Amino acid sequence: MTDKTFSLGGDLTIDRLGFGAMRLAMGTFGGPARAPESGIAVLRRAVELGVNHIDTAGFYGRGAVRANELIRTALTPYPDGLVIATKVGPLLGPSGMPSEQATPDQLRGLVEADLRALGLDRLDLVYLRVGGMTGPGGESIAERFAVLAELRAEGLIRHLGVSNVDAAQLAEARAIAPVTAVQNQHADDMGLLAECEEAGIAYVPYFPLGGGRNPLDTDRLGKVAARLGATVAQVQLALLLATSPSVLAIPGTGTLGHLEENLAANALSLSDEDLSDLRS
Repeated sequence: MTDKTFSLGGDLTIDRLGFGAMRLAMGTFGGPARAPESGIAVLRRAVELGVNHIDTAGFYGRGAVRANELIRTALTPYPDGLVIATKVGPLLGPSGMPSEQATPDQLRGLVEADLRALGLDRLDLVYLRVGGMTGPGGESIAERFAVLAELRAEGLIRHLGVSNVDAAQLAEARAIAPVTAVQNQHADDMGLLAECEEAGIAYVPYFPLGGGRNPLDTDRLGKVAARLGATVAQVQLALLLATSPSVLAIPGTGTLGHLEENLAANALSLSDEDLSDLRS
């Protein structure tokens, strides 16, 4: 394994800089749907540029424009080595937002829906996404995770992950079945990140570029970006990847320009001085 790749579950080698599919269908949570042709073009270009890890979910979409269908349309037959990760747990509420949670007996149907939408016989990685937009903790995930473990035993899922969890919830899951990845909002939970690194578990921060909810420190990032001739987004992604060899980044976009900007961060090397300025 090089510093630019990660061995997911010990059998899937992926680039640590991947692609998040949430913005394929809409630019913002409340915004209108994008034209499907835009998402298809972005996906095809992402794979052309070497992306081999796409993070998606059945609840990513706006109206009839759904991320999973765009992925299937754009990329089937899927290229060898492409890893598609998805998430189950949230259900769309009356507002169209993923504000409700599936019960254990609803999870199989969600996994089967993702298999159909993506045109797959087995999903590479399925996260149990817990809770809403608030922080992790406060509820047991054992019963729901056990359902996904059964689906893994049946061969419908290759690897399992958990999302929006704390250390206790991760321990619950690991007591039931192997956990390959944790997807949380921040990469600054150093205790949980250290546990993942020691166990060979990928740590995948969602909203790696802020997502509008946690704006980036553009002053600090901008200083280093100016020195390197890079953009703030590129420096943020390079900083995430420098945090730990277990960290994967999944920036999402619906435009070709932002896609190419984001993926160019793979070539950015941060010096000790850069890291000191960014972490001070």
